[in-house]
Amino acid sequence: MKDSKRSTAAGRNEQADALSRYRSEGELNISPLRQAWHDEQLDQETRDWLAEDAKYFLHQSLSTPCLDVLAGSKGSYLEDLQGKRFLDFHGNNVHQVGFGHPRVVQAIREQMETLPFCPRRYTNIPAIKLAQKLTALAPGDLNKVLFAPGGTAAIGMALKLARLATGRFKTVSMWDSFHGASLDAISVGGEAIFRYGIGPLLPGTEHVPPPDAQHCPWGCGGECSLKCAEYVGYVLEKEGDVGAVIAETVRSTPFIPPKDYWKIIRKACDRHGALLILDEIPHCLGRSGKMFTCEHYDIVPDMLVIGKGLGGGIFPLAALIARVDLDIAPQQALGHYTHEKNPVACAAALAAIEVIEDEHLLQNAQKVGNHALARMQAMKQRHATIGDIRGLGLLLGMELVNNGERASELAEEVLYHALAKGLSFKISMGSILTLTPPLTLTIEEMDQALDIIDESLSELEA
Repeated sequence: MKDSKRSTAAGRNEQADALSRYRSEGELNISPLRQAWHDEQLDQETRDWLAEDAKYFLHQSLSTPCLDVLAGSKGSYLEDLQGKRFLDFHGNNVHQVGFGHPRVVQAIREQMETLPFCPRRYTNIPAIKLAQKLTALAPGDLNKVLFAPGGTAAIGMALKLARLATGRFKTVSMWDSFHGASLDAISVGGEAIFRYGIGPLLPGTEHVPPPDAQHCPWGCGGECSLKCAEYVGYVLEKEGDVGAVIAETVRSTPFIPPKDYWKIIRKACDRHGALLILDEIPHCLGRSGKMFTCEHYDIVPDMLVIGKGLGGGIFPLAALIARVDLDIAPQQALGHYTHEKNPVACAAALAAIEVIEDEHLLQNAQKVGNHALARMQAMKQRHATIGDIRGLGLLLGMELVNNGERASELAEEVLYHALAKGLSFKISMGSILTLTPPLTLTIEEMDQALDIIDESLSELEA
């Protein structure tokens, strides 16, 4: 009997080890805990709809089979078919101004009445005004724009432009990074859940360790020594012909690099003739407490890629913002997407930016984010399972550990406990509770969410 138990436990451990590489971008929808939550929380009508969804959609990790069926979303909340409401601290990072903001909805309605679509060979005033606004907001000489229907496509445009500008095809990017799900984006990305078994990927896509002070290959022990930044310069020197360094300014798990990290890499790119492309798709337009995250580091990239929240939480829209002197390819199509200058999407984006400015959401992100960090620090003192907390504005993370190792199973259990109590969030890297609420969030709503996590941890630790 003991041998049988040991065999069963070993089998579970082997399965967990096999799945661990896939946990970087979210919780696994093939987990037994997911099924247990379904059995306990969902009524028969919801289960029937989920079965229909699973019947008709190709199954893939992180989505189908799905968690639940939604009937509504408004402000900071989601509502499912059973009428249960969830504070949404996930939102796929599109809900900077909350869901269904009245000003964004009104802008969409008005635009749909006049010019609902613009063929590629024409332009339109909302698209021009949005380009004007983004270049006015962007730092330095980032004064040229291309729009795309999603962040993945905008990353592809940046990679093509870098090749044309430098005559080089090689890139340096980060392990564990995410830049989109297309073949070019997963080639520069660093997550197994998208890369494993898909190759061959694009050639020349070199990878380096990310600025993850908690799991640093140089053993910096939680306080970044900046060796990871210096290593980027080393790789650029040894390769000699890299066209671009492409990375998320702040990893959305989140990893928060120290102040000098990007200054070191900016100088290395300049020294070796590589362009610096910063991916701020998930946290552009204020999530970090500034309109663009690179503003925290006092550097200007050669290209900046934004998306997600740009569409006001309603429309898919992304943008590549580049230096003026990179406007070098009039003879080629870098994007040429059908919805490149969609007037309704651009109207939604303009309205979303106006909301961020008029409602002082940058300041609110800083205020509520600082309050959350203070509370999370206090929680860390009470819970031995909280190994680290980090945050910038309303991009927040809490890493769970067990004897110093990533506590992936505990993180997943906390997620399902929290969902049962009315809070939705994302798990990153298997063990990081990643909290990205709307920028409209109140301190009372933040306290409600942290109370739920606190209670869930206490129940599970007991």
